[in-house]
Amino acid sequence: MFACSESMETPARTAASTADFTVENVEKALHQLYYDPNIENKNLAQKWLMQAQISPQAWQFCWALLSPDKVPEIQYFGASALHTKISRYWGDIPGEQYDTLKTQLFSQIALFASGSKIVLTRLCVALASLALNTMPEAWPGAVSEMVRVFQEEGSTVDGRARCLALLELLTVLPEEFQTSRLPQYRRGQVRGALGREWASVYPLLQQLLRQADSPASVKARALKCLSSWALLDVPLSESEGLLEAGFAALNDPELFDAAVEAIVNAISQPDSQRYLNTLLKLVPQVLQLQDQLREAVQNGDMETSHGICRIAVSLGENHSRALLEQVEHWQSFLALVNMIMFCTGIPGHYPVNETTSSLTLTFWYTLQDDIMSFEAEKQAVYLQVYRPVYFQLVDVLLHKAQFPSDEEYASWSSDEKEQFRIYRVDISDTLMYVYEMLGAELLSNLYDKLGRVLTNADQPTSWQHTEALLYGFQSIAETIDVNYSDVIPGLIGLIPRININNVQLADTVMFTIGALAEWLADHPVMLSSVLPLVLQALGNPDLSISSVSTLKKICRECRYDLPPYATNIVAVSQEVLIKQIHKTSQCMWLMQALGFLLSALPVEDILHNLHSLITPYIQQLEKLSQETPNPSNKLAIIHILGLLSNLFTTLDITKQEEESGESAPPVKASPPQTGPNPVVVVLQQVFALIHTVLSKWLNDSQVVEAVCAIFEKSVKTLLHDFAPMVSQLSEMLGQMYSTIPQASALDLTRQMMHIFASEPDHFPPIKALFELVTSVTLTIFQQGPRDHPDIVDSFMQLQAQALKRKPDLFLSENLDVKAVFHCGVLSLKFPEAPTVKSTCLFFTELLPHCADIPPVGQVVQEDGKLLLLAVLEAIGGQSSRSLMDQFAEVLFSMNKHCFSLLTVWLKEALQSPGFPSTRVSDEQKDTFSQQVLRERVNKRRVKDIVKEFTLVCRGLHGTEYAAEY
Repeated sequence: MFACSESMETPARTAASTADFTVENVEKALHQLYYDPNIENKNLAQKWLMQAQISPQAWQFCWALLSPDKVPEIQYFGASALHTKISRYWGDIPGEQYDTLKTQLFSQIALFASGSKIVLTRLCVALASLALNTMPEAWPGAVSEMVRVFQEEGSTVDGRARCLALLELLTVLPEEFQTSRLPQYRRGQVRGALGREWASVYPLLQQLLRQADSPASVKARALKCLSSWALLDVPLSESEGLLEAGFAALNDPELFDAAVEAIVNAISQPDSQRYLNTLLKLVPQVLQLQDQLREAVQNGDMETSHGICRIAVSLGENHSRALLEQVEHWQSFLALVNMIMFCTGIPGHYPVNETTSSLTLTFWYTLQDDIMSFEAEKQAVYLQVYRPVYFQLVDVLLHKAQFPSDEEYASWSSDEKEQFRIYRVDISDTLMYVYEMLGAELLSNLYDKLGRVLTNADQPTSWQHTEALLYGFQSIAETIDVNYSDVIPGLIGLIPRININNVQLADTVMFTIGALAEWLADHPVMLSSVLPLVLQALGNPDLSISSVSTLKKICRECRYDLPPYATNIVAVSQEVLIKQIHKTSQCMWLMQALGFLLSALPVEDILHNLHSLITPYIQQLEKLSQETPNPSNKLAIIHILGLLSNLFTTLDITKQEEESGESAPPVKASPPQTGPNPVVVVLQQVFALIHTVLSKWLNDSQVVEAVCAIFEKSVKTLLHDFAPMVSQLSEMLGQMYSTIPQASALDLTRQMMHIFASEPDHFPPIKALFELVTSVTLTIFQQGPRDHPDIVDSFMQLQAQALKRKPDLFLSENLDVKAVFHCGVLSLKFPEAPTVKSTCLFFTELLPHCADIPPVGQVVQEDGKLLLLAVLEAIGGQSSRSLMDQFAEVLFSMNKHCFSLLTVWLKEALQSPGFPSTRVSDEQKDTFSQQVLRERVNKRRVKDIVKEFTLVCRGLHGTEYAAEY
């Protein structure tokens, strides 16, 4: 509450009372908003003022607040209140008051023409909103009247102030149109009316821009006005004269920014390519800016070079196809392309010494797309001209991608380094795209340059040059299939010759090797050239991400060629893991890499390596399991469990045969597996230890999740090979969930259900587990499930999975189907969207079993109406609109599988007055009911019916908000 004077408490405390929205109270609330140091009081004042602004009393107090003796903050609120009433509550204003309101606004704008600029702008926006709501019927010549009123002599306001006020009004008019809430049909009408009014604006702007004695402030406003109208798609041919004035204004530093904005907005309109003659006149005007551009670059004037570049790029990017097709003007367009190339290669390092080059990259995509879209004959002609341009572009981009000197780079801020990294990614994407046009010749070109750099002992080259060339290779190899390129063997041969004396260069060498992993899988003889580099880099914490991700790619792609190197890879990996060189996420990647590697070895070798790899962690885990739980040993436990999870995620010996079948010679395949899966052997060995850890940390959801993740990832990878573990894992999960229920245990149960539901030998323990967790969860529901939306979500997913994979579980005497059904009805009312989605899925799986599972049929017959009521409540407005498709699916399923019952329930439910919403009439409810019952085949149609009905229930039908959703 307000903690100030008694008089000030009144408006805030009785905000609902309209009598308090008086001038005095509004002023007091504004004073409190601006000057009270207490943030709570400020917030309270703001809420009260928002109510005041939309109240009927606003019509009275807003004019009083505009009084000349008030301070600008108060006047501004008055003007804002006016705009709010006109723009958002237009329907409340009687038609006979339009003219009075218009006259009052005109006179207020005239008064403020020499007053506060922010108040003037708000008043102009208010009048603009009035014009948009009355055009074209009630106020057909709105703009011409505005121009006439402000040009009339005899006003007490001086001419320049009137002129600036008029320009402000004309500028905000199109801006207000862009943000207005006009219905769609009105938008078209008003846009057309505004287009016709351009004839009144053009002469005024032309006169102001061409008059030699027009003050710079007036010309800048006129250019801003042109910018604003350009966004309304004013025909380019009708702006020619103004654009010429805009180009002339570029020589005046005071007008430069406004001129750039106006020219760019005008030529960026999609419609402007219809006006070819005007476009062709613009090209030489843009080319004439080259001297100014070069001079700006020489003087380090980044703002000017940036502005001119924006103009050149806008013309090229928006109209490249139209200009390409004017074959007789090919030289002038090529000159424009070269001007943009100059902007791409502008000297300096982005983003520290220049910020312009990045603007040009989209242009190069667009030009290439346009050239490649021509028919073959025409395309060949264009390629002859533009392939050399694109080769030049590659050189320019690789030069721009170069790092600065070590000293300079060290002085950059972390934000500048991050911007430069993103800029290089954009260059990388551009190079990858350019490859589509230049093809294999581009790789040969890069290889020749790299070869010269690395073999020319007479002229030592900077590491930056080498790194940029490699970066170019990496950019292309990452996404393009380079397996058929004849330069890759040479490149792999060159890599060991690189003098890697810098972290950035080393990073790029690593990423380049990683990008070539698929090629190495087809050419395993080359592995010996690069693998030592990768293993050496693993020991450098500065190369953590690049070295680990590269090893992971090599282990994934080349696993069947790595057995000769396996001992070495495991030893080096173990060493860096023990030394804790890498951060947690890289340690996890490294374990995944080792999982891929071990997958290709014979089983006895896998077990041997697993033993040496895991033993140190098991010993550490044993030690930790005996300690009293504390935050630091918790992190260590989660880390070790994560390492095991990630190792088991990729250690998959079942894929050996299929992967070594067609794609690789049979020699590579390991002998058929005998005995248990190595992962199962390890899990059985560590099971008791994990059980011990779990018993101490049962209260900690993160440790429980980490334990469940080991088994969940193992189950997903091993599938049926996990069978030997099913019984003991089911028992542990049951104990765990009975003690402290957690969602991760339900998710793991669902995973096992998915895989083993159809295996009679292994399913009994899962069945017992399912019945136990269901019983425990039902107890949670009795105690109040609102605090556990994650458990409810996972529980509903588990029930849906059971119905999908093993519906006869619902015949069990140990399963209370009625209680599960009621829990589902309750869960539909949860505010969390994921929980509601899972519950809807449960019901769409349950309802089809009405006929074949008696307990399901019985509960639906007895309590199905409760489900329908919950669904109708949700549709009526109790649930988010984004969930309506899911509720529609439940309704569709009820209609399909219990039609006669639904017919009765719908009739009974919708008879209740005000249900499911007070906004729907009996007739609308009846129509909805009939529409739903008619659709037993077309699910899409039911979704549309539900969406339509929910809008009516929420009072949103036909609104712009509903359309946008």
